[in-house]
Amino acid sequence: MTESVPPITLDTFDLASVESHLCTEALRVAGGSINVAAKMLGITRHALRRRMTKYRINWTRSTATAGSAA
Repeated sequence: MTESVPPITLDTFDLASVESHLCTEALRVAGGSINVAAKMLGITRHALRRRMTKYRINWTRSTATAGSAA
């Protein structure tokens, strides 16, 4: 279940929110793998780790797979 992202307009554009959302979504899709998520985003894993620190994204592999257990 993914949350709906409202359309982005110049009046409501917030680069930090968009970047944080993209990092979080890439990590979710990559099953928590920082290496895979970074490749999806076209950045290095070090750059992704910096963004995770900047936006306070706490992430582990178990975070990504916990919601998918049936």
